Amino acid sequence: MHRYVLNRFFRVAALAVLAAIFAAGTAFAALPAPPQISAEAAILVEASTGRVIYEKNADRLMYPASMTKMVTCLLALEQCKDLSAPVTVGPEAAATEGTDFLQGDVLTMRELLMTLMMESDNGAAVAVAEAMTPSHDVMEFAANMTQKAWMIGATKTQFANPNGLPDIRHVSTARDMMKIARYGLTNKEFRRIVDAREHTLVWNSPDEGRQQRKMENTNELLYSYPGMTGIKTGWTRAAGGCLAGAATRNGVTLICIVMNAPNVDDRFKDTAKLLDYGFPLVRLVKGPVKEKIERSVWVHGDSTYKVTAHPREDVKYLLFNGDDKKKFKIDFDMPRFIRSSIKGGDKVGDLVILYDGKEVGRIDMIADSTIQKGFSPVAAVLSIYDRMTTPSNG
Repeated sequence: MHRYVLNRFFRVAALAVLAAIFAAGTAFAALPAPPQISAEAAILVEASTGRVIYEKNADRLMYPASMTKMVTCLLALEQCKDLSAPVTVGPEAAATEGTDFLQGDVLTMRELLMTLMMESDNGAAVAVAEAMTPSHDVMEFAANMTQKAWMIGATKTQFANPNGLPDIRHVSTARDMMKIARYGLTNKEFRRIVDAREHTLVWNSPDEGRQQRKMENTNELLYSYPGMTGIKTGWTRAAGGCLAGAATRNGVTLICIVMNAPNVDDRFKDTAKLLDYGFPLVRLVKGPVKEKIERSVWVHGDSTYKVTAHPREDVKYLLFNGDDKKKFKIDFDMPRFIRSSIKGGDKVGDLVILYDGKEVGRIDMIADSTIQKGFSPVAAVLSIYDRMTTPSNG
């Protein structure tokens, strides 16, 4: 009798386990399998949250090719006071591989950025770099690019030039390129440039006067993929086919990075596959609006002792199929003190979006006001207190 009961118990238990496995397998099968892509590295994220939908070798150091020019463009947009200012193409820019410009040609900074991003002109990148540094030193500008990338959070990136031509010191990752692309899309003028399909380029030649020609964007998906909005192509023999792509459907924007595809066509095919995979899987729901979220950061050595900060944008939650909105929470990654002067709009930390306790996205926390160098008694007292209470590493 006992043997019969035990045998029956084990049969029922085995059937229950098989049923659970079958049910789990059925649920899993309902989701599409990730596509097979040819690129060595790739990442797909939702733009507003940064939540990863797909990744492949996303942290592998690789050559970024002309995706580099995203940072060249961003630095110029953020630092150039007048985009209509004329820039003269110098001898180094004119001698750069992959340029259509001659020494002495004159373009506005805006026109340089258009050809930089649409046609990926390498000499235009050098001309921008020379114009944006007082010393006209391209290497100095490349160092500024690296610093900018690190500030964005692309800390594995190192730039040796402004155009992405092969250099053993010039490396990045798919994840870093995604962070740069995501940051770039917060800039209105950047979005306008990378979304342009056609543009009539105008410049002045020292020999032939006013010149113009029609340009078309090298990103073929702008013409063929529904909702495509940019961003930047890249190709060298060393880097293979690269593409930073972005597309929007039903209010959801996805960013896709592919690196080292076998050829120039496969980078477009891989990107389209990943976007097609991602859009059906996700939807956005509203979280707290930015005005309702405020944090303060203490300041050392300035005219005030505290600055308030708000998120750069409203919080949105990216839900995969089966996700529960109630499992989302927000946290903050912010320093106790800031030790240098800041401007209104500068990043002073991060709002961290968590799902079920795991980080799934970040939003910049930006300062509400500019703080000038000066003296604040409260700041001085807090600075002394901080030094006395902070453990020494020595």
